[in-house]
Amino acid sequence: MRLYEENPNPRQVQGIVETLRTGGVIIYPTDTVYSIGCDITNQKAVERVARMKGIKIEKTRFSFICYDLSHLSDYTRPISNNVFKMMKRNLPGPFTFILEANNNVPRYFKGKKKTVGIRVPNNNIIREIVKELGNPVFSTSVHDPDEILAYTTDPELIHDYYSDKVDFVIDGGFCGNEVSTIIDCTNDDIEIIRQGKGELIG
Repeated sequence: MRLYEENPNPRQVQGIVETLRTGGVIIYPTDTVYSIGCDITNQKAVERVARMKGIKIEKTRFSFICYDLSHLSDYTRPISNNVFKMMKRNLPGPFTFILEANNNVPRYFKGKKKTVGIRVPNNNIIREIVKELGNPVFSTSVHDPDEILAYTTDPELIHDYYSDKVDFVIDGGFCGNEVSTIIDCTNDDIEIIRQGKGELIG
């Protein structure tokens, strides 16, 4: 499905949201790489993504795509004013902020982890989908950091590879192969644990 970032078609967005609500899995563009995702509240959909990528959700680093920072208190413990201001300065943008999770994070994500990654990408397509859905979308990249493949940047080639595995591949144009920068905000000292796309404004 082709969507345009400047003005995503509301009817198409609604169709994608209905698919997510019924346990669908989608591939969508972000401001970094194409990602695989589903409604975080649908356990069967989450398990489907995990099988597709050959991962164990409770042991894997993952992130929630949010429309804006209004979802923060829904899934994270209170954060300091400094961290909130820093996030506000840098989002939307190519960053994943690791924060302490609260009890609202579905238990199948947590395992022994007590953190959650929060993403607000600078991409209007996925943000409009999340806004219409009303809660975050689980996000794991199509990109394989150990194997740079051309198809991961081209939505048509992604569709060829994944069309029998997902419900929608959203064509938002070419994406890059550079992942997000990950910032650990669980301690007083903010730490960049993976430098990717984007320079953090402190």
